[in-house]
Amino acid sequence: MILGLVRWMQPVHGYDVRRELLSWNADKWANVQPGSIYHALRKLTEEGLLREVATEQVGARPARTTYEVTAKGADEFETLLRGLWWQLHEPPDPFAAAFSFLPALPRDEAAAALRNRANLLRAQNESTRAALESEWMRTTRPVHVGWMFELWATRAEAEIAWCERIAERIDSGVSYLPAELAGAEGWEGWPEAERSRPPGQARDTQE
Repeated sequence: MILGLVRWMQPVHGYDVRRELLSWNADKWANVQPGSIYHALRKLTEEGLLREVATEQVGARPARTTYEVTAKGADEFETLLRGLWWQLHEPPDPFAAAFSFLPALPRDEAAAALRNRANLLRAQNESTRAALESEWMRTTRPVHVGWMFELWATRAEAEIAWCERIAERIDSGVSYLPAELAGAEGWEGWPEAERSRPPGQARDTQE
């Protein structure tokens, strides 16, 4: 993100890079935190991917350093860009870690939590859709930024439907425990079943 912005806006101050990233809300979807931008600019400069063009100070304001991309930095940006376009990268999802312990929650709480997640996603999606239809999007943002908002909205809609579908299955009594624990409430019997299972024997799972 930072290499690309410097290349696009160069020569550019770190302040302007930070302001542009914040206007994109990149701290929310690209894991670019505002407090790390100046450190990243210095690090990229140390690695020879950026160069300092000038340092200026106006009055009592902090000095501002202007950056531009080196040839090495331009090559690195192209490599990173195409790697992200042509390969699939699954971001870590904390919810996936929590969902892997579904049996630790009572059924009614698990179903309620999934419906709550769906409601939170729905509210967030309404905001995304409103942004898509706003004057700000139509007049000040490039067309492809709107397409990116469409991607986020589509993903959210799919997860909303999934949350509600799984909540219905849980409410209906569908077992999501191994077969030997199908009649257990939650996972209380899990440790005992694990101890009694012969070493190397695969756990029997239900469809």
